[in-house]
Amino acid sequence: MPFKSKRPKIELTKKEELELEKISKSRTKKKAHIERAKILLLYSKGNSINSISKKLGTNRPKIERTVDRAIYYGVMTALDDLPRKGAKPKITKEAKAWLVSLACTKPKELGFASEFWTYSQLVKYIRENCHEKGYPSLEKISKGTISKILAKSDVKPHKMTYYLEKKDKEFEKKMVNVLHTYKEVKLLKTEGNRESDKVIVSYDEKPGIQAIGNIAADLSPITQKYNKWARDYEYKRYGTLSLLASIDLLTGEIYAEVHEKHRSREFVGFLKNLNKLYAEDMKIKIILDNHSSHISKETKKYLKTVPNRFEFVFTPVHASWLNLIEVFFSKMTRSFLRGIRVKSKQELKERILKYIEEVNQMPTIFSWKWKMDQILI
Repeated sequence: MPFKSKRPKIELTKKEELELEKISKSRTKKKAHIERAKILLLYSKGNSINSISKKLGTNRPKIERTVDRAIYYGVMTALDDLPRKGAKPKITKEAKAWLVSLACTKPKELGFASEFWTYSQLVKYIRENCHEKGYPSLEKISKGTISKILAKSDVKPHKMTYYLEKKDKEFEKKMVNVLHTYKEVKLLKTEGNRESDKVIVSYDEKPGIQAIGNIAADLSPITQKYNKWARDYEYKRYGTLSLLASIDLLTGEIYAEVHEKHRSREFVGFLKNLNKLYAEDMKIKIILDNHSSHISKETKKYLKTVPNRFEFVFTPVHASWLNLIEVFFSKMTRSFLRGIRVKSKQELKERILKYIEEVNQMPTIFSWKWKMDQILI
């Protein structure tokens, strides 16, 4: 006597049958949807569970689950998995909070030698201390799980970045003074003329420029061995030089001096040359940082000899980035000083001054834009 199934039959509407046919032949639908559509089509045509499993090369339980879902919840619903409660999280929220808190604590504060955690150290410490702290769900935690938990909180205890604390109590006031000066420059540029009694320059020093020489000759890109310039790793040091430079913010012209050092003596000498460079009836307004040479006794002594000639606008402490000359220094470092090789400090000095001369042939007028719309005159 043949086996008679007790499972109800599925009767498809014409629309459902067409939809299942379309899905079963699709090349873009999910594999599970295609397989379930085929199961439902075969079952609706009177095929047994056993025969369907043979035709599709799958197992009976999978077919029974699909057919039962169609009987209970509808044909189209049976193509998807039913929602589940989901397993209870093995690691509790409290345990995760403790883990994140631990990651935000330096190892040295817990008696270790290290300044920052590694994932291996964290795994070891957590496994050894989780029961004592009341978080047994962490006893088998792995580095991967720690990484995922910390990533959700955007915590990276193995990395470090730097910041600069504002130490100048008058930061805002000094910043406004600098920006006010840039606004003044902008207005002079807009007017298309220059005040006859004022010049505005941005000044700074670039110390520690290394005079480095090759031990072996550079190899040209035209050689067969290399398709770019090739340089021997070893080199010779001749010492360092300091560049003192100012940029006229209205013309873009740069005045520069190169010295062995950048003390008050050199700064005063630079001011004396600026004094000669511009007409006597012009006031020279200088944006500069808080280097000790700028306010030294020697500098003050010289400024007394030229009263009302100079006006200093100091940038806030640790805010030399507000000084436009830094833009030129950055460009110089990236384009000219990068990879430069010389045979002496004298050659380096000559080439720096030659570079300044070349720049002044087509001067660039730098413009400050940050917060300029907030500054009024």
